[in-house]
Amino acid sequence: MPVSSRVAIVGAGNVGATAAYALMLRGLFAEIVIIDKDADRAVAEATDIADANAIARPARIWAGDYTDVKDADVLVLTAGAATHGDETRTAIASKSAIIVRACVADAMAAGFDGIFVVSSNPVDAMAQVAQATSGLAPERVIGTGTLLDSNRFRKRVADRLAIAPGAVDAMVLGEHGDTEVVAFSTVRIGGLALNAYLDGQTLDRAEIAHDVMRAGYTINHGKGYTSFGVASAIARICEAVQRDERVVLPVSTRLAGQCGIDGLYLSLPCLIGAAGVMRVLEPELSADERTALLASAAALRDTLAGLD
Repeated sequence: MPVSSRVAIVGAGNVGATAAYALMLRGLFAEIVIIDKDADRAVAEATDIADANAIARPARIWAGDYTDVKDADVLVLTAGAATHGDETRTAIASKSAIIVRACVADAMAAGFDGIFVVSSNPVDAMAQVAQATSGLAPERVIGTGTLLDSNRFRKRVADRLAIAPGAVDAMVLGEHGDTEVVAFSTVRIGGLALNAYLDGQTLDRAEIAHDVMRAGYTINHGKGYTSFGVASAIARICEAVQRDERVVLPVSTRLAGQCGIDGLYLSLPCLIGAAGVMRVLEPELSADERTALLASAAALRDTLAGLD
């Protein structure tokens, strides 16, 4: 890891602070700077994480401002409007877009020239807004997309089959939201497709899909926000970039004709390395899944059309 490696996190709320903590524990960066319009909150979170870092790998952790992003390798954008209760992610799109545009403009004015990782909701639309505002190549602006949803999918399949989540490959595609596609055709266990592994056993796919799609709402209802799952997804993407892993992750990127979708940020499996998104892969989907993916794209276009 380069001595000068730095990640900047814009937004010191529940997601931003938890992401900073997760990144600190992984020891990915020598420097972690937290930026928020609420300077006192940023200082408090940075100080708390720095205190925890005393028993972890050495790192400099502080509350800063946009002058600190010029030397950052990765900028994680978590700032945006928050959902409340059963409010959908798309319902806050216009409010979030105003915040995201301002944050990205400030970062670019300060000379940022690294990789953006966007988790502000609705994340696909906000990644698209961030890319358009920054003027950076699309491969350098990555939305967390359905990485978290895919982790939920893997866990729920694993739970029902009484196996480890690490034994399950499975992806949720499309929008991170109510139109996401829980793609059972992507499930692989030990190289076997799901039906081959089940070997006659039954699995309630509708129940699993519903559970995956509603998980965020369930968590939000119980504690008022989600944080650990999305923070882990942020850390995983940062890790893939910082270590040039060239690993395949389902994240949100601007598609260029893949699966019949063009010019729109949605999640498909992407090869991720130091340059960002190196390649977008097209999984073999069932006819129903492909139709659902196109419907997801149409829903996102409606969201983007409604932005101020």
